[in-house]
Amino acid sequence: MNFDALRQQIKQQTDEHLLGLISQLPDHAEHLKAAMQHALLVGGKRMRPVLTHLVGNSLDIPRQDQLTISMAIECIHAYSLVHDDLPAMDDDALRRGQPTCHIAFDEATAILAGDALQTLAFSILADQPMSDYGASCRAQLVSILARASGFNGMCGGQAIDLQTTGEAIDIATLTRLHRLKTGALLSACVQMITMVSANISDSDRQQFIHFADIVGLAFQVQDDILDVEGEASQIGKPQGSDAAQGKNTFPALLGMDAAKQELARLHQEALQALATLPYNTDYLTAFTDLMVNRNH
Repeated sequence: MNFDALRQQIKQQTDEHLLGLISQLPDHAEHLKAAMQHALLVGGKRMRPVLTHLVGNSLDIPRQDQLTISMAIECIHAYSLVHDDLPAMDDDALRRGQPTCHIAFDEATAILAGDALQTLAFSILADQPMSDYGASCRAQLVSILARASGFNGMCGGQAIDLQTTGEAIDIATLTRLHRLKTGALLSACVQMITMVSANISDSDRQQFIHFADIVGLAFQVQDDILDVEGEASQIGKPQGSDAAQGKNTFPALLGMDAAKQELARLHQEALQALATLPYNTDYLTAFTDLMVNRNH
């Protein structure tokens, strides 16, 4: 199977299982349930589940373990987007070319939808079927995801972003911001899926995580580039929205040419990290190429 077909298969499976989870929720708050479904299933490239499954496949991780981890991560990602889009945060009306949750529903419902998706992620890790070895790692998986989502990860990065909007910062601060805000959750994908491998060496696990850290930063550099050069119809939001909000970006700090050079450097570093691993990483190489060459 070629990479694009595999990626679409993973996306479809993830969407089907997430829809199944939402459908199984009780009916006592239908409006909230609809908002959660909107946040989870309206658009989305499923990059994090794809990364989780690709690493899981290379390590022969049972499919159910892969699904449980990828669904939990995607719930956290969806919750973060709902809250990022709120008027008190980035105040965005469009996400993936569709109305954001607080526009499609209302602000209070969007806040609750984000809260419910966050807690659903941990319910998934605690309760969904896993292999015997995977189930023995549930506490570690919860710990990894909580750390990547909270003060030491995504929330901490978002706080730095809010505090520095409209202010000049150096490249080290911007890099740290994005390693926390965007990179921590991508790294968690690999930390979690390698955690449920009984046979991987510690050095190989650390190399997988190093690869994910590089790819996470490359993803953000390309995101910043697309905000300047991308087509609004493809990126799903108005072109130049980061600059309009006074956000610090790699092109703004480095200049566009230097930002593209940094992206190319990160691309090569990620490929070099994969080359040292004693596993079939062909699909992960294709994933890396997609992350740095995407147009949306």
